[in-house]
Amino acid sequence: MTGPATAHARPRLLLIHGLLGSLTYFEPRRYLPGVDIFAPDLVGYGRRRSEDTGITLPDQAAALARFLQDEAGGPAWVLGHSVGGAVAMLLADLVPDLVHGLISVEGNFTLKDAFWTGRVAALPDADWAAEYGAMEAAPAAWLEQSGIEASDERIGWARDILANQPYTTVQKMAHSVLDTTGAPDFLGCVGRVLARATPLYLIGGEQSVAGWDVPDWVLAQARRVHIQPKTGHMMMLEDPANFCRIVESILYDGDCRSGA
Repeated sequence: MTGPATAHARPRLLLIHGLLGSLTYFEPRRYLPGVDIFAPDLVGYGRRRSEDTGITLPDQAAALARFLQDEAGGPAWVLGHSVGGAVAMLLADLVPDLVHGLISVEGNFTLKDAFWTGRVAALPDADWAAEYGAMEAAPAAWLEQSGIEASDERIGWARDILANQPYTTVQKMAHSVLDTTGAPDFLGCVGRVLARATPLYLIGGEQSVAGWDVPDWVLAQARRVHIQPKTGHMMMLEDPANFCRIVESILYDGDCRSGA
């Protein structure tokens, strides 16, 4: 951990998306002009979608550690959404000196958080391929099934999200979520991160937070819990401006802001 930033330092923020990516579709830099944002493609996603090895949560964390060290040039705050929250924890445990603090956006803590992931992992490959193809063909229906009103802008974003990775990447990551967060040491990893006094902030959607399985001892050690009104699990898609205001308030928290 580094000390408090000077008044002129810009926060640095690494974004880690969930099972589907990325988190650039809503243009976070537009809402957070005072923040240096990094959103590298995970293995198997985006420009790396053709890669078919290293698609596990620990491997993704290791790749992000190399990114922070070699490309970002140093420490940053780390925001992880859903499955990305578990990757963020692994990253903070792996390279604590490169993580100023964590923002877990309904991030996975236990297998209870892997409700959709568990279903995806259990499906035969052909069945999941067909289901994912149907989602790609009808992004508006996918949004509606997720309880999100399908405006034209959101449909465009959903199309980008679904096209960002092949169905095979999604299923490999789903299997790794079960293997990783179901292992006894995963909560041990969380405990080690918090024992180092790594700042942890939690963000949940008002309509979905009740289903988020955050252990009581984690809640007790979190610096703050933010509930974003009138949104669910994909709150950054439903209301990106408010989501980014919450993130900005965390990054500029006077008690724990860290610099580049």
